[in-house]
Amino acid sequence: MLSLPLIALFVAAFAFGTTEFVIAGVLPQVATGLGVSIPVAGYLVSGYAIGIALGGPLLTFATTNLQRRTLLLGLIAVFTVGQVACALAPGFSAMLLLRVLIAVVHGTFFGIAMVVAVGLVPPERRGFAVALILSGLTVSNVIGVPMGAAIGNIWGWRATFWAMSLLGLLASLAIVLWVPRTKGAAAPRSPLAREVGVLGRQQVWTSLIVMLMLMIGQFVPFTYIAPMLQDVTGLDPSVIPWILLLNGVGSTVGVFIGGRLSDWKLMPSLIVMLALQAVTLVVLHLVSPYPWPMVFAVFLWGALNFAIGTPVQTRILSWTADAPSLASSLIPSGFNIGIAMAAFIGSTMLNSGYGYRSLPLVGAVALIVATVVALISYQWEQRSGAMRPLPANSAATS
Repeated sequence: MLSLPLIALFVAAFAFGTTEFVIAGVLPQVATGLGVSIPVAGYLVSGYAIGIALGGPLLTFATTNLQRRTLLLGLIAVFTVGQVACALAPGFSAMLLLRVLIAVVHGTFFGIAMVVAVGLVPPERRGFAVALILSGLTVSNVIGVPMGAAIGNIWGWRATFWAMSLLGLLASLAIVLWVPRTKGAAAPRSPLAREVGVLGRQQVWTSLIVMLMLMIGQFVPFTYIAPMLQDVTGLDPSVIPWILLLNGVGSTVGVFIGGRLSDWKLMPSLIVMLALQAVTLVVLHLVSPYPWPMVFAVFLWGALNFAIGTPVQTRILSWTADAPSLASSLIPSGFNIGIAMAAFIGSTMLNSGYGYRSLPLVGAVALIVATVVALISYQWEQRSGAMRPLPANSAATS
């Protein structure tokens, strides 16, 4: 059964996910309104990713002495004011700076929200808690982004950001009403050396490698999925948004499947799903000229990708429970670094003369690497007999 505190965190995750991705839906209008070209306006996307990857961990560690509920409310407040400022932005430079600042808050929010979410549930429900927060991102793609784009098309792109500010107010209200003060309170601040030290646990750094490979495997082909569906599969451009919607639905389903599997058999499930995703990417390459098989493969691909993301994040949070702040903030950083690397790899391949059909094969290679790393990590863990650490506040009172 869903708890109200988890629903509040989901609403906030939905707000952050929507504002990250909605810019793509109104990018031409934003470019025109700010007097720049569409490629230049694209820096609003890459700047956001850099803000999450670099600024998120720094702000997270700087605020670890704050009570987590208070911190969440502060982050949402900055988010809300930032949306209003974006709606009023006088030029491109101001808009870019505002997007980067919101992104830093975004990276910190997801790190803290994950820690709070797993602290609200018993250990056997951690996978579900992570899945619910992660589903805020997938649902934002299915519902929030199309609605934000529709608002922009009807009333102008600035109206989209006014709508985002209202979403921020809703998220603030949900946290005030439903996230209790006694849950997610700040643990005694961990020294920087300890926060960095937990990253040396093999379960953590191997999970970060798996996450990086997962993002490369996903976004090398996904960045160019629209031209691939049009030029290789031969679909009409008007059909492609529906295929992407189906991929988003698959992602949302996959999040909760991954949560269930994380609570059941985390590492065996993760290894099997990584291998299945490698196979799926090969299938994506093989069936890309055939519309109906391609549609099914795109759905399965989205479902598996987010099913894998849940246990990877759950594992990182479980093995850094005694010093979670820095490690948790590296989760969104890892995702966005992987996305940036994937876009670079994909563009390099296309500029070198490789076709769109080659991109899923690169993804398959990345997933094979991830499968091998996860398998070695699990065997290493089994041989060592290592035990997961207790949360810092549990350790202090036990």
